[in-house]
Amino acid sequence: MRQGLVILLSIFTTMELYSQSKQIDRQPVAAGRFYTADKETLKKELTVLFADCKKPDEELNVRAIIAPHAGYVFSGKIAASAFSTTSRIAGYKNIFLIGSSHVMAFDGASVYNTGDFITPLGRAVVNIEIGNNLKKENAIFKFPTTAHLQDHCLEVQIPFIQYYYTVTPKIVPIIIGTTSNTTIKKVAEALKPYFTSENLFVISSDFSHYPSYQDGNKADNATATALVSGDPAVFLATLKKNSEAQIEGLATSMCGWTSGLTLLHLAEGNKNLEFKRIAYCNSGDSQYGNKDEVVGYHAIALVEKKQMQESKQKDSEDFSFSKEENETLFYIARNTIKSKLFEDKEFAIDEKKITEALRRPLGAFVTLKINGVLRGCIGRFVSTEPLYEVVRASALSSAFEDHRFPALTKDEYNNVDIEITVLGPMKKIDDISEIKLGKHGIYIKKDFMAGTMLPQVPIEYGWTLEEFLGYTSRDKAGIGWDGWKTAEINIYEGLVLEENKK
Repeated sequence: MRQGLVILLSIFTTMELYSQSKQIDRQPVAAGRFYTADKETLKKELTVLFADCKKPDEELNVRAIIAPHAGYVFSGKIAASAFSTTSRIAGYKNIFLIGSSHVMAFDGASVYNTGDFITPLGRAVVNIEIGNNLKKENAIFKFPTTAHLQDHCLEVQIPFIQYYYTVTPKIVPIIIGTTSNTTIKKVAEALKPYFTSENLFVISSDFSHYPSYQDGNKADNATATALVSGDPAVFLATLKKNSEAQIEGLATSMCGWTSGLTLLHLAEGNKNLEFKRIAYCNSGDSQYGNKDEVVGYHAIALVEKKQMQESKQKDSEDFSFSKEENETLFYIARNTIKSKLFEDKEFAIDEKKITEALRRPLGAFVTLKINGVLRGCIGRFVSTEPLYEVVRASALSSAFEDHRFPALTKDEYNNVDIEITVLGPMKKIDDISEIKLGKHGIYIKKDFMAGTMLPQVPIEYGWTLEEFLGYTSRDKAGIGWDGWKTAEINIYEGLVLEENKK
């Protein structure tokens, strides 16, 4: 197991490498070592991992996860558990991948902004714009992308992302090279503007390295307990206590502790968030491991507290909008697309036009059509962000980031019809007779497969209830025409707003 972690410390002494202008994709270095390099075999292995992994008993609104980065035969099932806390159709705009360097040390963080990440499953698109902004605005991120080239800790997470999500979000890969708490606080502070419900933060880390099976279980429990307390001081004190206990073979309690500490600083002071432990094992539980020297693996999620979710649901149960509010939402959606398309800049919203109703934290989908034919549709089921911000973000994503379609063109813009669907809370049902066509959207979930269709879809196509269930089950959830009969079915109301094009 010791060969699985290579630590080579070097200190950067020059700033000449900090300027990265050449666009170079990051090629896989862990494929064939930590996971199979064959595309079809990898898909099959991921299918099994997600099918067999432990899943949460309740639906969670997840802001961040901690997932292991060892070989899939050792930790893959735990990593699948971590990702399974999120919805496959969550609609995250970006996934911030954060790991602690295994190959070099430097006094800050390195964000990859010179190309995309390549795996056997294809290209994982990097949000280069965010990477550029982080480097431009924060000296703490101005370390070269070479820190990423030989490190496996982020790469092993990417096939899970590519396989699991219906629409693959862009990624923002970040390697932390410092062990200074002061510097880590600066990293967290720089990332805070992005720490919102539209983005998922994935902390890549294993836990104890090389104690015996029994000692590993004990140390990992102590470390996880401290971490889920949400208190950075408690977490650091526990790491120190583990180290001073002189546990035989223990090299570290958590190889990515600096990344975990970054998350703690991001969440610190937010009383609406809490950590949940999802699953655990160590390498000694694998048929390929031994119990003399183990590595520990936790799946942990940072989620919104129940009372916050219930409060949001209560606020969204009865919603309607005035003619002026309706027009404001479409004005935002259309001009957000127009500004990006014709001027390549962000549309400035007049805050004076934003009423209290438009500031409520509601989910929404923005649908684009040309001559009645779908041209893009992306949104969020739930949100901690105000509705008008959700509409702005979803309009951009529908026009330029829906992977089913090429980006909207200037020629198409004037012919695009926009539809906004504002969503109410989801409710699990046991009898399909509760579904009212045209009133309810449905969300079907079975194991790790899930899919949804909005309330207006069956009316547009003239479907019966059985057809609505069948098409959603087969085409969206991917579980076959009759799969809904043995699946979990949720309903939600959607208020469909139509644009008044003058």
